Amino acid sequence: MESAPFLTGQFLLAMPGIGDPRFERAVIAMCTHDEDGALGIGIGETIEGLGLHDLLRQFEIEPGDAPDAAVHFGGPVEPRRGFVLHSTDWGGQDTIDVGGRWALSGTVDILRAIAEGKGPSRWLVALGYAGWGEGQLDAEMARHGWFNTESTPELLYGVDAEDRWVVGFAGAGIDPRMLASSAGTA
Repeated sequence: MESAPFLTGQFLLAMPGIGDPRFERAVIAMCTHDEDGALGIGIGETIEGLGLHDLLRQFEIEPGDAPDAAVHFGGPVEPRRGFVLHSTDWGGQDTIDVGGRWALSGTVDILRAIAEGKGPSRWLVALGYAGWGEGQLDAEMARHGWFNTESTPELLYGVDAEDRWVVGFAGAGIDPRMLASSAGTA
C-alpha cells in the first residue's frame, strides 16, 4: 500500500526544541496539505478566559444549551478568525471534509447550529490557524520540527487540550521525555 506524501487528516506534534515558542508542545490537526502549502488548526492549547459563550454573544447568538467549552489557540495566523473542527455528521455552506476523519467549518452558521442543538455531535472551536507556504512544512519536517501521527477521534475530542501532546506521542508508542531537542548529523 502506497501512502501519500501529504499530511491531510493527520496530527502534527511539535518536536522538543522546535525553535518557535508559539509551537512548543503544539498539536496541529492538519486540514489541508498539498504541493501548494498546508493549513492546520492547533488543538493543544486553549485561550485562557475565553469560552464558546463569549464568542456566541459577540455574534448575538443565544448560547442555549451549548456547553461553555474552551476556545483553542488554532495558530498565529489570523488569530481573530474562527474555525470549528467537528464530526462529519453535520455540514454547512463552507464545510470541508478532512480525509473522511473530521470536518472543518469557518462560518457563523455552525455556531448557530451548535447553540440551537442542531450542530455536529462532536466539535471544538479555535481562533487562528497554522499555515505553511509551498514546501515550507516539508522543510520543517526534515529539520526535526514536527512528528506526524494518524489522527484519532479520541485525541481530537476525548482528551483535554493540555494533555494532547503527550497522549499523541504515547499513541505512537513514544515517550516524549526520551526525545532529544536537536537532530544529529551524519
